[in-house]
Amino acid sequence: MHKRMGEAVARVARKVNDTVENKKDSLDLANCKLMTFPVGIYKAVRSVTEGIHRISLANNELKSITSRFVTTFSQLTELNLAGNYLHRLPEEITSLLHLRAIDLSRNRFRRFPEPLATAPALETIDLEENEIAEVPTDKLASMALLRSLNLRANPVGPEVRLLVRPLVPFDLLLSPEEPVPNA
Repeated sequence: MHKRMGEAVARVARKVNDTVENKKDSLDLANCKLMTFPVGIYKAVRSVTEGIHRISLANNELKSITSRFVTTFSQLTELNLAGNYLHRLPEEITSLLHLRAIDLSRNRFRRFPEPLATAPALETIDLEENEIAEVPTDKLASMALLRSLNLRANPVGPEVRLLVRPLVPFDLLLSPEEPVPNA
């Protein structure tokens, strides 16, 4: 077990060093078995945080992301948090003025993460395979740049199914309705 943990830590360190040394605009920490975002990474990437535009933390074991994460990586345009155990986002997500796409699929959201509704540049939100039943349709309709909202495989209520163009100016992706079983 210690050997596997050591290998995982080394893999994260290699990926972080690669981003810093090559001044890459992305940080890929997908599939690293992370339970939290390692605090040491903030110091390691301090010199390049303004240049990081894409981060993938997909398929880890994250239960939350912190406001420090959001404020440190303030220039993000894409954030992939798919396949974790997230159920809410920090309010500071609204301070990501350049965030265009966020992938929150395969997480544990029970309600639409409302801070996203005020993220000014968001074009794509993927919430497939969560547990979302209610969606703040009035807030979504006011998101000027939103082009696509994926709510497939969520137990959304019937009122969401009534949202079709021109009521909402974006593509709303939903799973087909289950047929109602006969009594």
